[in-house]
Amino acid sequence: MAGEIFGWFFEKNEYNILVISSGILFLLYFLIFKIALKKVFKQENSFYRILFLLIFFLSQYVVYSAHLIGYLDHIVFLLTILVIYLINQEKIFLASVIATVCILAHEISFFLMLPISCFALIITSIPSVNFSFRNIFSSNIFKKLIVLLLLPFLATVSVSLYQEICGENYFSLIFNYLKHIPFISENVADSVASAYTKSFSYYFKEESGSFFQRLMLSKGTIFYGIPILFLLWMAFKEFKLKQNYQLFFFLIIVSFFPLLLHAIAYDTYRIWSFPFMILFLVFWILSSKFKTEHKESRNLSTLEIVFFILCFLLVTLIPNILFDNEVERFPLIARSIIILPIFLILYFLKKPQPKD
Repeated sequence: MAGEIFGWFFEKNEYNILVISSGILFLLYFLIFKIALKKVFKQENSFYRILFLLIFFLSQYVVYSAHLIGYLDHIVFLLTILVIYLINQEKIFLASVIATVCILAHEISFFLMLPISCFALIITSIPSVNFSFRNIFSSNIFKKLIVLLLLPFLATVSVSLYQEICGENYFSLIFNYLKHIPFISENVADSVASAYTKSFSYYFKEESGSFFQRLMLSKGTIFYGIPILFLLWMAFKEFKLKQNYQLFFFLIIVSFFPLLLHAIAYDTYRIWSFPFMILFLVFWILSSKFKTEHKESRNLSTLEIVFFILCFLLVTLIPNILFDNEVERFPLIARSIIILPIFLILYFLKKPQPKD
């Protein structure tokens, strides 16, 4: 749907697709940097906040966002930022409409947008920092959740049922349409037509058997999972969630929800990158809600420093496995040289400064 809407305003050729895709990616980056800078400079900082943002901006998600330029993931996350903003403005029904449109653009929104939107609504609606799961079932929040989720849920069910019943009937139509576009090869046309016409149940039947292995026993479990755990720990320390384990547990559920996609899709490393962006949005939501004070000095423990260095090396020195047999351009020596200034900056940030 997104491509057809853009097609109303632009001719479908390689140049226009490149310009539009670049514009969408630039807008996503602009908003991410704006959110990050706002949280860095408009509140009293801590080392937890700085290290969280550092690992995020070096993470595999940022690499994949540039690598997968033109994918609908970018539109989904752009609209997710808009939905969270609308929720903060108490415009719940409008947020629901935007979420529904996003579901129709790509059903992956069910896994990426809806959980974090619910998190934003619940966190912004609770009267105090004392979150508990009982708050969710209060009449005020429960009504808001129904308003937010009803239309997107109906859209998800409708799209899924329609695809189950009629999806494969459109294979030849989509294939022939794509094949006659000069810059789309026949193999790509076949791949895309097949992907868009296979049902949810088909993908689940084919991929669910690999779910546990992809989640617990894969390269992604190490290369991506450890930095994700570090971000969780930084959030835990930054927002003093030791005082509220229920909120921390809720945060974990929302952050790992995208990994359920391992049961229906085989692009493992792309899926592993999603929790990084979800955690960034969680950090934004919690920073907006809870004003943390750092009157006392909160130094990193030796274990936390070792944890950070391990994560830093994983996100900077381990080459990402990209699509279509592509490889990252920077060899190990170049990577090592590039990251040296970051360690110097961190040293000066950590080093005690004169009071004046």
